[in-house]
Amino acid sequence: MLSRRECHTQGEIKMWRSLKLGSVAVVSLGLIGLTACGTGEPDSNVRESAVETPTETAVAPTATTPAQQPTQGGQVIEVGPYHLELVALPEPGGVHLDFYLQRGDTHAAIPGATVTAQVETPTGEQKTLELPYDEPGEHYAAFLPAEVSGEYKVAILTDIQGEKVNGRFTFNRE
Repeated sequence: MLSRRECHTQGEIKMWRSLKLGSVAVVSLGLIGLTACGTGEPDSNVRESAVETPTETAVAPTATTPAQQPTQGGQVIEVGPYHLELVALPEPGGVHLDFYLQRGDTHAAIPGATVTAQVETPTGEQKTLELPYDEPGEHYAAFLPAEVSGEYKVAILTDIQGEKVNGRFTFNRE
């Protein structure tokens, strides 16, 4: 038989085990609750989409729905209520960039936005271009002085009356 002291010790051991188990359960539930409360979404109003970017979700330009059909023959990204389309046309001495910023439902041009292109050349050089609005063509345009062959990565950053809408594109110059 067990002595009174041994019984008391075994009772304490059971109590401590229950206390440890209860503590672990409370901490685990607290962490699960904190994780569930976080949305994982940034607190800004930036919308962004990507075409052919290995580190981000890619939207293949060939897999387009009727709403995503290129209206000018370029790469298309639908970001929220916006239709973004980049057309890169090789010219002597560089590449002419036409960027169409339109409403997704009507494809009506959106003038008055601030549009910037951040370009990474095949050599890794970074270039920044401002794209002014071309009223007659109803698009934004700029000339990229570059004659190096290879893949160019373009991040188009737009500010539409305070709303940031960004798109990532790529094109090849041969």
